[in-house]
Amino acid sequence: MARRFATLDVFTDTILAGNPLAVVLDCEGLDGAAMQAIAGEFNLSETVFVLPPDDPRHRARLRIFTPRAELPFAGHPTLGAAILLALRDARAGLTDAVAFGLEAGVGTLSCVVEPGDGRGQARFRMPVLPEFSGDGPAPEALAGALGLASGAIGFGRHAPSRHSLGPRFLFVPVASPEALADAALDPAAFAGLGAPAALYLYTPDPDGARHFHARMFAPHLGVPEDPATGSAAAAFAGVMMQFEPLGDGTHDLVLHQGAAMGRPSEIRVQLGIAAGTLRAIEIGGAAVLVSEGRLHV
Repeated sequence: MARRFATLDVFTDTILAGNPLAVVLDCEGLDGAAMQAIAGEFNLSETVFVLPPDDPRHRARLRIFTPRAELPFAGHPTLGAAILLALRDARAGLTDAVAFGLEAGVGTLSCVVEPGDGRGQARFRMPVLPEFSGDGPAPEALAGALGLASGAIGFGRHAPSRHSLGPRFLFVPVASPEALADAALDPAAFAGLGAPAALYLYTPDPDGARHFHARMFAPHLGVPEDPATGSAAAAFAGVMMQFEPLGDGTHDLVLHQGAAMGRPSEIRVQLGIAAGTLRAIEIGGAAVLVSEGRLHV
């Protein structure tokens, strides 16, 4: 049968920038193996399949695949699917901002979307919070796996750490934007540093308060480098709670990713803190529709 699909560039409002995403809309009769094969055919960092929700109060249920594995949650598929669904509403004459729930492996994500002309803005609230799973490897070992001098790892209070929010991440602070740009991952050396995890490098923007530049590598998932990683942005809230003296209230961060790949992306993160404890995370950004078609699968 023919199955409708669309592709979008996510965490950008510029076509052919950001993180490309495939969204498959007609998923009747597809099992997990077929979805994994289709994700391999698209060969993007992630492909998302939109299914009927388990709870009729919600808009849809999402299954998300990298070229090699299914994920319980990922940010750019959530944002891109939400914006695509809102754009389809707009075609039907519903042009105002819309709010709905999207079900994923980590729970229901509460989304608010403002659709436009072939593009949109969205934000979603995480149903779970990051988990700290230990310190990272020694800076010298990480530097060797990244082709950097050992002094290039770390800045301020920040040291390598492991946090997860669905996917597992090893967060590595890098001393400067120049060192971030120079990093070149040796997958074999990295594989010797412990349990598989996506490697997220980050450094502060010298010109922007609470702006960071980042790169993400996940070769074990079939993603040599990712232009924008919303799940890592959500888990980065745990990094900020661990290393930064944030007080109660809301705190806004901006993560810039993808520049090294020629796919600049911008992810907005808001942390809600009360009584010294992280209570809420929202992820926001834009997406633009690139193509629509049919799969004959």
